[in-house]
Amino acid sequence: MTCVKVNELLSVAGQPDAAAFAAFAADGFAAVINARPDGEEPGQPGNTAEKASAAAAGLSYSFVPVKGSEITEADIFAFQAAMAEAKGPVVAHCKSGTRALTLYALGEVLDGRMKPGDVEAFGKNLGFDLAGARRFLEKRAGQAPDVKAFFEPRTCSVQYVVSDPKTKRCAIIDPVLDFDEMSGATGTANADAILAHVESEALTVEWILDTHPHADHFSAAHYLHEKTGAPTAIGAHVTDVQTLWKEIYNWPALKTDGSQWERLFADGDTFEIGALKARVMFSPGHTLASITYVIGDAAFVHDTVFTPDSGTARTDFPGGSAAALWQSIQAILSLPEETRLFSGHDYQPGGRHPRWESTVAAQKHANPHIAGIDEAAFVALRQARDRTLPKPKLMLHALQVNIRGGRLPDPEENGRRYLKIPLDAL
Repeated sequence: MTCVKVNELLSVAGQPDAAAFAAFAADGFAAVINARPDGEEPGQPGNTAEKASAAAAGLSYSFVPVKGSEITEADIFAFQAAMAEAKGPVVAHCKSGTRALTLYALGEVLDGRMKPGDVEAFGKNLGFDLAGARRFLEKRAGQAPDVKAFFEPRTCSVQYVVSDPKTKRCAIIDPVLDFDEMSGATGTANADAILAHVESEALTVEWILDTHPHADHFSAAHYLHEKTGAPTAIGAHVTDVQTLWKEIYNWPALKTDGSQWERLFADGDTFEIGALKARVMFSPGHTLASITYVIGDAAFVHDTVFTPDSGTARTDFPGGSAAALWQSIQAILSLPEETRLFSGHDYQPGGRHPRWESTVAAQKHANPHIAGIDEAAFVALRQARDRTLPKPKLMLHALQVNIRGGRLPDPEENGRRYLKIPLDAL
């Protein structure tokens, strides 16, 4: 196996066989990064086999699979994290080494250590064509809005700060309030990280947006509203969800008019984030109230489609519908093919790094729940899959908070707050 030395910490290579891992260790490498998706060609060892070979050779191992035309910032940052965690020199590979070197070079550009115009020459000096890296940087330079993602590993949720680069105005989408179900402890570490980013980038928060009442985590919308003064918003059909869960919780005092938010968005409503135009698409199926925010060339699609290797969202919650989700997905796929799609969760199939960004084109081509099937096949697939899934462990905890805009229960006479858990309700 021939490795091309990039610097003292990194070499890149083509696809190694099992014997190559022992050779890597003998040559002084400490870690392997596999940047190649499984199943690209017959006979490819794949992630599971490579992980075992690395362990047998005493090497650490990271799986950062990418397709050259679909690299995102999440992939670049995951590659950088794998490099940083290594205890010594790293060999990174794909089929030829080009994608591995592309991830490295793009990270150098994003961190300011390499100029965009120098990328292709850098690759050529090492014997690689990095035209794809140049195209990534050219495309990125013309994109708006800026999107900063925050991955929350406890619930695999993705939170977003969406900003207008011209005016430095932003919106926060689907923020998470920390909650530990074992101790009952709440916290604001995730929300505070968002606020720290807003401050460091000198952004002004114009909106705090939820895509739907979440069933697996508490919303930090109310906390962030108190910190920033920015209005909160959600889809207008949240009132249907409130009515449904008011009965389940036996909660006579719950207001079901959506007044817990400053604005309720209907299908087709528009609003602005600085100079960016945004519009709302009603996207039911996962819940009765789900909406998609289309902001510039980006769409925040919550729990409709995940990244193409992860399929689509479940529809077995009260008020969910696989048929409705199919129609919602078709509306999303009618957006321009280059539209960036940002999902609300990533469950890291195969143990890969967290990813949250795709495109309409990639979904049409590679998502097995979408590509080449019709509505009847999708509904059958989705319903069969849903029957195998346990309910989210925080569902009964979270919804009583989230149907009130992220407000925790009011304190009782002893000053303590309590959640109410209905037994045998589902």
